[in-house]
Amino acid sequence: MNLPLHERIRQDFETRILSGALGPGARLPTEQALMAHYDCARMTVNKALSALATAGLVDRRKKAGTFVARPRVHAMAMEIPDLGAQVTERGQTYRFDLSLRRQMHATSARLAWKVDGTVPLLELEGIHFADGAPFALEHRFVNVAAVPEILEADFAGSSPGTWLLEHVPWTEADAHIAAIGASVAEARSLSMEPGAPCLCVERKTWRGSEPITYVRQLFVAGAYELTARFGPGARVSGASA
Repeated sequence: MNLPLHERIRQDFETRILSGALGPGARLPTEQALMAHYDCARMTVNKALSALATAGLVDRRKKAGTFVARPRVHAMAMEIPDLGAQVTERGQTYRFDLSLRRQMHATSARLAWKVDGTVPLLELEGIHFADGAPFALEHRFVNVAAVPEILEADFAGSSPGTWLLEHVPWTEADAHIAAIGASVAEARSLSMEPGAPCLCVERKTWRGSEPITYVRQLFVAGAYELTARFGPGARVSGASA
């Protein structure tokens, strides 16, 4: 997919910032320098810088320039687990089957994810396997306006979650965890009895004020555990049984 120039400029600097090539406090080139480098109009550069600012990656200071944002001292952090990597680390064979649903929606009018305005959503539904046994059912919506490249992803050998973690940085997330019984359809997908206990994890992520994805994962009881430590430098870990 040929991305708009402002999106390519944003990605260029986003990659440099997240990799550490541009550290906190570093000054980005002036708008005039960026216009000359990318051979584009000021509006294109401004759109890219505004997107970086919205994501919390840079601070734009009037008459001073644009600088890489410094980490917020009191920010709480939690890593989002990569289920495929966790299963593999346990010495098991991982597989994700995206055969249940892959569908585009022209608007965000979905009960699962309430966002302001109208955004195009890609709906994905599939099953995570460990050593050939299903251990999680995943239902996900992705904001295509924020992540247009996902339309070309085929998820061969990896899940949508893994793809997003590798391609799209997130700055904010919220999660809801509950113990529930599997519905008839869910039980069929997970090869279990209806009403069997499951761990349900729902999560939404944003990049700045821009919504990225909503996901609902239903884990077979006893097949997965989630451990998290909250605070600066916090980590989250998970394991499949």
